[in-house]
Amino acid sequence: MKLSTKLKISFAVLIIVPVFLFSVALILVASFKLKEIKRSYNADGTSYETLINPAALVSNICESEYRKLVDAADNEPYLFSDYDFMDEINTELKKRSSFLIVVKNSKCTYSGDDRSDDILEQINKIDYYGGSDDGAAIYLEDEQAIVNIIGYGDSGYAYVVMCINKLVPQMKMLIFDGIVGIVLILILTSGIFTTWIYKETVAPINKLKLATYNIKNGNLDFKMDVGGKDEIAELCRDFDSMRKRLLENAEDKIKIDNENKELIRNISHDLKTPLTAIKGYVEGIMDGVVDTPEKMDRYVKTIYNKVCDMDKLIDELTFYSKIDTDRVPYNFVCINVTDYFDDCVDEIGTELDAEGVKLSYSNEISRKTTIIADPEQLKRVINNIVSNSVKYRDKEQSAIDIRLTENRDNVFIDIEDNGKGIEPKDLPHIFDRFYRADASRNTAVGGSGIGLSIVSKIIEDHGGTISAESTPGVGTIMHISMIKHKQAKPVPKRIDKE
Repeated sequence: MKLSTKLKISFAVLIIVPVFLFSVALILVASFKLKEIKRSYNADGTSYETLINPAALVSNICESEYRKLVDAADNEPYLFSDYDFMDEINTELKKRSSFLIVVKNSKCTYSGDDRSDDILEQINKIDYYGGSDDGAAIYLEDEQAIVNIIGYGDSGYAYVVMCINKLVPQMKMLIFDGIVGIVLILILTSGIFTTWIYKETVAPINKLKLATYNIKNGNLDFKMDVGGKDEIAELCRDFDSMRKRLLENAEDKIKIDNENKELIRNISHDLKTPLTAIKGYVEGIMDGVVDTPEKMDRYVKTIYNKVCDMDKLIDELTFYSKIDTDRVPYNFVCINVTDYFDDCVDEIGTELDAEGVKLSYSNEISRKTTIIADPEQLKRVINNIVSNSVKYRDKEQSAIDIRLTENRDNVFIDIEDNGKGIEPKDLPHIFDRFYRADASRNTAVGGSGIGLSIVSKIIEDHGGTISAESTPGVGTIMHISMIKHKQAKPVPKRIDKE
């Protein structure tokens, strides 16, 4: 629920609910007060109207005496001259905080209270003589009274005076109870909706505040659990997504830092090894150890080979820096697979013959099959894989087998060797940057640990896939899949214009 909708509902409910609850409370309190009046004054005709109409209240509370006076006025007016009759009526009225005054020919003939003169004076000012059953309000010192008049004969009047303050204290309590009810209802309603608003609004904000505090202090490893669909909940979820992204970036940064440190260690080791060898051979030449042309030739060739190893390592690092920032100078063209690999195998075969490695080659694809690729980078892939096979050979007769097959959509390149293989625990990581199964970094093997990661990235940029399977002690097979020309969609890369 949206926050704006919640506020609208809260506004409406804060108006409707208190009015409804107050109405219910008022009815309950009024019912209770009516029961008290009936019990206290034996008034059977009381209703809700009597609580807001004092005249009706007088009529109901003094119903029996009032009816006796009305009957006497209609049928036996002489009774208003009978003091016993009037004393009897007055005695009953006093039980209800009321009294009787009788006037005949503008003279008071009976007074049930010593304040009758004051009452008559106020009544005369009202011009109340009319025989109406309605009551009029007058004041007796500090209290209010209601007067009902009953006319009899030609000029006789009987007044039933009821002191409101003494008669119905419950009416005052009704107002007090109503105020108390309003206050309690407002407190209850406000409390309920304050709790709701706090839970739906303030609580998520507090979580958001705690989250910002954690991030400020560098703690990103926490979770914001916020439900709901309002704007604040959406903000919290977006904030949590930002936290996750920051955490991923932080973890990536740590990983990159560790990889960079590993790269520096690898470079230091792999450069130090050939440099140490070169230094030793040069010192041997300078010290005159080389005393024959044959020995000099061997020393120079060794120095040359070590320099080539260093040059190859620097070339890998330079290419890696470009591939890591997507600045590889790809030059995609359409190449014939058979022609390309025939030339590539011829070139590789010459080098492998010099290393004493047997090369086998089989091509089962159509001579018309083409792919979209960068010839130079694809050659780098083949050379890196073959170089690794040569580097990790462990048998007297090493062999490498290159096989080409195809289906309707893809060209498959399998490069298999009979080297020492890769342990199962290392196999899933061989395409990771800087990963080396040989943790000891045998100097005879060397390598920066980025060769296969470069291979994987190049194949990926060509829209293909690469995987490996290996059996320790038996050998390794690299499986490369490339998309044929009709479907080839290589990933476009920026051309390095340096």
